[in-house]
Amino acid sequence: MVDNSNTPAQWRHFSHQADIGVQGEGATLDEAFAQAALALTAVVADPHTVRAEKAVPIHCEAPDSELLLVDWLNALIYEMAVRKMLFSRFEVSITDEVLEAKAWGEALERQRHQPAVEIKGATYTALEVRQLAGDHWRVRCVVDV
Repeated sequence: MVDNSNTPAQWRHFSHQADIGVQGEGATLDEAFAQAALALTAVVADPHTVRAEKAVPIHCEAPDSELLLVDWLNALIYEMAVRKMLFSRFEVSITDEVLEAKAWGEALERQRHQPAVEIKGATYTALEVRQLAGDHWRVRCVVDV
């Protein structure tokens, strides 16, 4: 499992017309998925303002890594909407296209978190899961806002 609570942020956004691209990078696929989750949170609010108070377990399965990324991000979007939470810390473990994770966060406080947008869903646009030179991974896709 990857615990990203003490690692420097390695996520970013990229431009894509009216939507927003999220990207995560890491030394492992698990770490890249965790960083993509941080990028997802950052679309809504500054992840540094979100306290990691409550853990939510998340399980996803897909036939390949690309679809697993979309399922993972959509599972987080679902949990944010249903629980009215934001997440700032993630532990991700991927084995044979099965993802087991915990996302830590807190209830959304509009005044403190100042949410910018509501994310509707992760899409297949610009979808990529790639192992780069060495043991470095990059994952990315566009989210509909």
